[in-house]
Amino acid sequence: MDNKVLIFSAPSGSGKSTIVNHILGVYPDSMEFSVSATSRPPRGEEVHGREYYFMSPEEFRKLIDEDKFVEFEEVYEGRFYGTLKSECERIWAAGHVIIFDVDVKGGVNLKKYFGKAALSIFIQAPSVEVLRDRLIKRGTDSPEAIEERVAKAGEEMAYAPQFDYVLVNDDLSTAFAESEKVVEDFLDDGRLNYSTFI
Repeated sequence: MDNKVLIFSAPSGSGKSTIVNHILGVYPDSMEFSVSATSRPPRGEEVHGREYYFMSPEEFRKLIDEDKFVEFEEVYEGRFYGTLKSECERIWAAGHVIIFDVDVKGGVNLKKYFGKAALSIFIQAPSVEVLRDRLIKRGTDSPEAIEERVAKAGEEMAYAPQFDYVLVNDDLSTAFAESEKVVEDFLDDGRLNYSTFI
């Protein structure tokens, strides 16, 4: 299997992480989740190298200067998130396909970087109303935070045409089957080896 990449992006509440975990479960021996780097401190039980590679803003900036990232973003002042080239090399060296679970802008940037070696999938709820209901049922955000996320989701949906495939997550079992089919078609299709980009 050539060095391939799967990119999953979605507005919050679309079911992206659930679908990513499903795909990882279908291909446990050939796929690996890409751990992002961040300059934010760990939360709760988070472990360095498992949820994120945690580093200071100074360390992150130094790695930017050294061109060590595939892509990165400064989400807030001094709060960076990014994908290390070394993480991609580590996963490919193990003979695995890389899976990214990233925000919409990150997904667009990764697709530009990896080109035909990547399949980018945009997951969206059937409507903004359904998205709002899902976020309310989650029970993890305040009403104000939910409205912020819903407003942001409206903006993020405008990015959908820049992805290879748009998957509408209306029914989870259908979305699982559809995502499996799209991923399988991509993996079976002989793609070029783009590892020279890193």
